[in-house]
Amino acid sequence: MNRFGRTAARPGGRFRLLPIILFAIYGLYYYFSNQQEVPVTGRSQIVDMSREQEAALGLQSYRQILSQSQVIQSGQELDAIRSIGRRIEQAAAADDPGFDWEYSLIQSEQANAFALPGGKVAVYTGILPIAQNVDGLAVIMGHEIAHAIARHGAERMAYQKLTQLGTMAAGMSVSGMDPGQQQMVMAALGAGAKFGVLLPFSRDHESEADFIGLIYLARACFDPREAPKLWQRMGQGAGKAPPEFMSTHPSSATRVRQFEQWMPEALEIYQRSCNG
Repeated sequence: MNRFGRTAARPGGRFRLLPIILFAIYGLYYYFSNQQEVPVTGRSQIVDMSREQEAALGLQSYRQILSQSQVIQSGQELDAIRSIGRRIEQAAAADDPGFDWEYSLIQSEQANAFALPGGKVAVYTGILPIAQNVDGLAVIMGHEIAHAIARHGAERMAYQKLTQLGTMAAGMSVSGMDPGQQQMVMAALGAGAKFGVLLPFSRDHESEADFIGLIYLARACFDPREAPKLWQRMGQGAGKAPPEFMSTHPSSATRVRQFEQWMPEALEIYQRSCNG
């Protein structure tokens, strides 16, 4: 007791190990009981939802985005997007889990495209001048189709769940410390999770989609040599970007370098699949 009749806080407090141990046990169980294999790369991933659940979430999000966007209903650009999509679909047929593929063109200055679980793909008109040609557009669409087939959205949700549970376990472990120490520890853990786990994880997904998409477009007889050219153009039009370690995507320079490393394999597939 101090002279004001209150109990003084114990410096340092107490760290509880049990929540961390329980989380580690659950995390190992969760990891090994939800293993899937990514097509083409063969990488093991964690996915804890069915393809039907994933497709339903993708369709819901897709309809919502389209309802809030200016969707182009016809024209040569839309026809080209659908034609490219169908060719890449056929090239990826062995890995396709039975998606109901759908392609949309959205009027927007955004230089972007996306694919949602279940095979819902949209391209924004702002990226078409950067694509420049059919092969460039195939690079973009191959990347997005690869995201869907590799189930990156479901995997990202699984890792977010683990990260949230880990944060809760850490919060319980430091709850006996004084508030200042708790805040410091949780802030450090949050930064570590963001820059050490979540952002690198997202960049790995982007690189994996680049590689899988490159293989698919080569099988579909689009010229894979357009891929590094596309990302050179992307880099020129991107302006000042944050450092790569702070981004969800690899830098344009990194992507160009990776495509050049993968190019011999892609060209071999292209020449074997499309000779004549």
